[in-house]
Amino acid sequence: MILDTTDKSNGAGIIAIDIGGGTQDVLLWEEGKNIENCVKMILPSPTQIVAKRIRKATLNGVPIALCGTTMGGGACSRAIRDHLKAGYPVYALEKPALSIHDNLDVVEQMGVRIVDSLPDDAVKIYMADVDTKALEIALAQFDVSLPEYYAIAVQDHGYSPDRSNREFRFTYWRNYLERGGKIDDLWASDPPEFMSRMWAVKETLQNSVVMDTGAAAILGALCDERVSERQNDGIIILNVGNFHTVAALVIGDEVKGIYEHHTGLLTPEKLKKHLDRFRVGSLTNKEVFDDRGHGCAYSKDFKPGLFGKDCYVAVTGPRRSLVKTLGYEFVAPYGDMMLTGSFGLLAAARKCWGLD
Repeated sequence: MILDTTDKSNGAGIIAIDIGGGTQDVLLWEEGKNIENCVKMILPSPTQIVAKRIRKATLNGVPIALCGTTMGGGACSRAIRDHLKAGYPVYALEKPALSIHDNLDVVEQMGVRIVDSLPDDAVKIYMADVDTKALEIALAQFDVSLPEYYAIAVQDHGYSPDRSNREFRFTYWRNYLERGGKIDDLWASDPPEFMSRMWAVKETLQNSVVMDTGAAAILGALCDERVSERQNDGIIILNVGNFHTVAALVIGDEVKGIYEHHTGLLTPEKLKKHLDRFRVGSLTNKEVFDDRGHGCAYSKDFKPGLFGKDCYVAVTGPRRSLVKTLGYEFVAPYGDMMLTGSFGLLAAARKCWGLD
């Protein structure tokens, strides 16, 4: 899936933002400009930014009020819990409260006060996965304007108030594989109804394509020629993120298996054992889930012989050093590994809007 980066122009522009737990990786693509020359930024992720603002309020000993919309939890949710433990009030509108947990009763039991209007004496904490105002201000310092179109990747566990969000999230991947696992089905103009975080982005940004971070990483890795030239042979694409690790069994234009785990729970030895069993279909979803990962799943027509003992493993992700001793190949689409997901987003968005 190599992008056409030749100089041609119809004035189109797309900002692709791959939002993880540690960073948000930004690519500002302009038609007519070689992709290597496009504006690129690696910034703290929204949840890290919000968490920092909450921790500042905690140090100052003041109440906070959560406004905005639903976004990714993680660091910001931990900061909210720490604020409450320190004895300071937390107020929240309903949508941002869902960033903490899909069950609002659970949120209130934590001590968060869900309200219809926010008190004036509390520090307002704006919650959203995309802060267009901040991006616009930052880019304006370099005489760069935001384009009309957005391509955003988030890891959405889905709306699951009464069920494990890890278990519920993996239904997304199982459904994808059951539909045939086509590479071109890794993205859609509209996300599934139950993906509340993705829909929060869509409601904020009207002209947007929103997809899963794992899907964006798979598409982006295929933008590296070393990967795309081998995909008919049966390969493993491995993205070792700051907080989550995803692997995909890819052959031709289909994904035959998906594996997801928490990076912090993996060692090189454990991950190698998992991948060796994953490629032959003997690793079970229960094993991964019970190890506090998300799970693994295979397509209906998966055959162990498709992925041999020496099958090629392409590695991306900011924590890729975890596997540096395993003999896998570190790849970097267009020479920039940290933008792998952003390149995947760009590939999907250009197809969606007919810009290829």
